[in-house]
Amino acid sequence: MKILWLSHLVPYPPKGGVLQRSFYLLRELSKYHEIDLLAFNQKDLIAPLYKGNIELGLADAHKELSKICNDVKFFDIQCDSKASGKMLLAFTSLFSRYPYTINWLRSDAFTKALSEKIVLKNYDLVHLDTISLDIYRPLLDNLPCILDHHNIESHMLLRRSRQEKSLIKRAYFFQEGFRLQRFEEKVCSKYRGHITCSDIDSERLRKISPLSSIKTIPNGVDTNFFAPKGLKQEDKTLVFVGTMSWYPNIEAALFICREIMPRLRSLHSGIRLRIIGASPPEQVRKFGIEHDDIDVLGFVDEVRDYIEQAAVYVCPIMDGGGTKLKILDALAMEKPIVAHKIASEGINVTDGVDILLADRADEYVELIVRLIESPSERLRLGKAARKLALEQYDYTSIGKSLSDYYGKLAGS
Repeated sequence: MKILWLSHLVPYPPKGGVLQRSFYLLRELSKYHEIDLLAFNQKDLIAPLYKGNIELGLADAHKELSKICNDVKFFDIQCDSKASGKMLLAFTSLFSRYPYTINWLRSDAFTKALSEKIVLKNYDLVHLDTISLDIYRPLLDNLPCILDHHNIESHMLLRRSRQEKSLIKRAYFFQEGFRLQRFEEKVCSKYRGHITCSDIDSERLRKISPLSSIKTIPNGVDTNFFAPKGLKQEDKTLVFVGTMSWYPNIEAALFICREIMPRLRSLHSGIRLRIIGASPPEQVRKFGIEHDDIDVLGFVDEVRDYIEQAAVYVCPIMDGGGTKLKILDALAMEKPIVAHKIASEGINVTDGVDILLADRADEYVELIVRLIESPSERLRLGKAARKLALEQYDYTSIGKSLSDYYGKLAGS
């Protein structure tokens, strides 16, 4: 088939979250079909990975993506052209027909390129990688369109509004989530099919669009890349990994620093925490400056080594939607994981078998101490974690499932 893939981000390099899912699904799908890619350049995603050199990042991405895609084109996001562009758009969207989530990817250049593509090439199917791209669906001339849901965006915003302490922010996220849910209810039925990251998200989407065709295409992991190398483990080192431009990662890092580490210091000497992820904000970096046992490393070239050397992978993420690829990476790396149930949402882990789940700070401390004091328990959990990743979350089988689903929808 000939597939046109529309993306809200440049899906390379596959380092962290949404970049991994998009890249690996593209790579696997390209084994079976011819794909053209039109993608928006989210500078905040690329800049930290290339030390601020966005042009170098785009050149690298174009080179690598051209190996799996027939044609690759990138576009700037118009509201990024000014320093306060996104904030201004968020404000003006309060008074517009559509919420900010739908307005932020409007682009004359993208519209022109897409219109030309549709005229020049006879596509069998169009993949839209987020609901924010729905503004371009009317241009697709009744082609079969598939919508990817990395999260159920309205659910994530409404959940965030419930957890937000600031009354102003709570009101903003509520109205954004409410308006977006109404938008989802209106447009989802117009798609030939939908893919989500988990059965939980599929059920959430079904409540919004009961008659839609919905397929769970889980997030996966490259189990050949994320695999133990045999590095020596540091018995008292904890690690947390997550891009710091995403608010749930920031809150999780702060929770470890504020709530978990002080309790651990009183129980065990020598415990260290490493926080890894691009663009850590000042409030996180401050803990690395003030405490000798906390290392805030920012972006690192080789995250696998830090994960493997740590004794325990800690992930107290309590917000957000979709499935967390960081958990899948840790599973594949054979790490014992202590996490919140929301962090493992949508992943078929079993508490006590291949992961340990906690809710309150004292529960995290109890489980972390238990693992630090029991190398055999760490080994047992790690082996079970790797086994789960291999059996259920390898991208090779996930990509084949996606190809089969798209073939079925294009032929229907």
